[in-house]
Amino acid sequence: MLKDLVFKTRSYRRFHQDVTIRMATLRELVALARLSASGANRQPLKFVLVCDRETNAAIYPTLAWAGYLKDWPGPEEGERPAAYIVILGDTAISRAFGVDHGIAAQSIMLGATERGLGGCIIGSVKHDLLRAALNIPARYQILLVLALGAPKETVVVDPVGPDGDIKYWRDEAGVHHVPKRELKELVVAERG
Repeated sequence: MLKDLVFKTRSYRRFHQDVTIRMATLRELVALARLSASGANRQPLKFVLVCDRETNAAIYPTLAWAGYLKDWPGPEEGERPAAYIVILGDTAISRAFGVDHGIAAQSIMLGATERGLGGCIIGSVKHDLLRAALNIPARYQILLVLALGAPKETVVVDPVGPDGDIKYWRDEAGVHHVPKRELKELVVAERG
């Protein structure tokens, strides 16, 4: 059921690094993005697929991992992603990418979850360092990086507490808690 798939598609930041992801799997995930909606059907997104340890190691330091976890620098060796998908905007096709990359990223993440994988959509990227590490031509704008792997952590959804705090956090057991607003707080109006 779609609701279950969406519920299980959380932001995982720790992985079983030794569980590999094949290039064929990454291609299957990008095929889902290819079929997703695109503004004016321009389809300006391009993708860099990475699943080798050496390139993964070059990508890792170009990313910021969890803004609300101030004392956590990111996954340690052995808990890092097994693969990455870098989403690019081809400026030869369009100068504006709207929400295409968000739609594509969610399609990829849903597909990853369906395959028993997890991931994190990362927008906090050191663009110049990543561009150099992957030799990305200037015509491509770096939009998002998707970190993928076999999840090594438990992520749970909690209701937002009475204080209204929406910051995710980890408990003593390392369980990652993500507060979500109630539906009644999101719906501004109903007509009909």
